Amino acid sequence: MNIGKAVIAAAFLLAATAVSQSQGLNGTPEFQAKQAALERNYPRLNATDQYMHLSIPGYTMGETMGVATNSKGHLFVYSRSNPQGIARGGAAAMLWEFDQNGQFVKEWAPHNYAASFAHAVRVDRGDNVWQVDEGSGMIVKYNPQGQQILWLGRTPEAIDYLEENVESLKYSHPSVPEPGRPVGTKGEFNRETDVAFDSRGNIFVADGYGNSRVVKISPDGHWLKMVGTYGAGRDQFNTPHSIAVDAQNNVYVADRENFRIQVYDDNLNYERTITGIGAPWALCITDTSPQNMFSGDGNGKIYKMDMSGKVLGMTVTGQDHGSEDTGDLVHSLDCRSPHVVYIGSASMFDVQKLTIK
Repeated sequence: MNIGKAVIAAAFLLAATAVSQSQGLNGTPEFQAKQAALERNYPRLNATDQYMHLSIPGYTMGETMGVATNSKGHLFVYSRSNPQGIARGGAAAMLWEFDQNGQFVKEWAPHNYAASFAHAVRVDRGDNVWQVDEGSGMIVKYNPQGQQILWLGRTPEAIDYLEENVESLKYSHPSVPEPGRPVGTKGEFNRETDVAFDSRGNIFVADGYGNSRVVKISPDGHWLKMVGTYGAGRDQFNTPHSIAVDAQNNVYVADRENFRIQVYDDNLNYERTITGIGAPWALCITDTSPQNMFSGDGNGKIYKMDMSGKVLGMTVTGQDHGSEDTGDLVHSLDCRSPHVVYIGSASMFDVQKLTIK
């Protein structure tokens, strides 16, 4: 091991930890004050927050990282729940389907080599189900019958992790600044976070915790374009955590720790930036006309916007289930309608159904 590299990496980690402790995911005290001032002028949504109390035979619901619905109203949950343990030597990822009444239907792809550490699930307009697994670095597409029909990325073997990330110290804390951050290679993700689709079937991936970029992939799996490096400038990201595409094929990237949403055209050319919604952990766009976008943050706050980014209303969820005083950590959102939003939480072992009047 190169001692000089080890010292530099340790210094970066200590500095990043200090920044993280002073700022946190909610920003500096100054940023929080500005955000609070904005929110005082946001209308409050007339919303009911319901815990669904989903039940799975033989298992306990874990962290409900990913939620999505299909055209029949069935709910898909990608949860960190498995008795084998955590990623890198076990699994913390199970994909479940529930019917429109919240009754368990089945587990999808049991004993799946691409299931390691759950992060997101999405359903496209053809009712194909997309599993986004942060731990394995893979995205898997299933047809409506549950058969695997497309694979993106590659599962790193345990020996790969030990050799590259421990012995060589190439793996760095997500907050470590350049030059400790990877740029990303074609064909492989590094802890990717979410997936979205345009009207032509192109695939857009937020990638992610290790990389700091957005990737465009053709419907048949060819990598077409990669945009982004680590940072706070234009076309830079600090944890692109969620992604969504509107009816005009504009791409919205939740640039979480830069406290903004960056908007791109269909070929990943920068268009504009949306702010005023705290740290965006999760995004979804309705199927209605006109469309609305919802964003959720780490304090249980849900923001409803028009497609320009204007906040039309907000609410706070999960304040009464043991997640400190502020609510739950909103990790994923599904919103086919502007009146019903499903919430997957990284702090509560359940799915929430938010009904907006």
